[in-house]
Amino acid sequence: MRFGPVALSIGALSVAFGATARAQSSTGLTQDMFVERTSESGTERSIERAETLKKGDRVILLVKWKSNSPDTSFTVSSAVPTELAFERSSLRSQDISVDGGQTWGRIGDLSIDDGSGLRRASVEDVTHLRWTITRGMAARGKGTITYSAIVR
Repeated sequence: MRFGPVALSIGALSVAFGATARAQSSTGLTQDMFVERTSESGTERSIERAETLKKGDRVILLVKWKSNSPDTSFTVSSAVPTELAFERSSLRSQDISVDGGQTWGRIGDLSIDDGSGLRRASVEDVTHLRWTITRGMAARGKGTITYSAIVR
């Protein structure tokens, strides 16, 4: 995926996002992406389905899960497309990965080698997100997790 002079192809980004969300086999997942727009005056904000993105746009990604096993907890994970810098998630209990999903932890506990040595990982380093859907949440049969990111 490449940035053009003005916009990022949503089709390519959607494929990357859609292909990476996972859950156990008794669960179905769908994803959606929206962009937050601000009026020229800066006083009004709106959310609309993402069709084109520019560097600096704030996007909201929705991961919708549906469970066929309401008595079982499970995990849902999603790669953060490389064109996006993760900001925050609607479920603060998420685990994150900064190494492509090889290791998991909390943002304050992980380190990354930036070429000059190890440093504490920041939210911009997040490559994958993973959430635990508890038995109580699974009993509802479905749910939505959202996270926001900025186009790099």
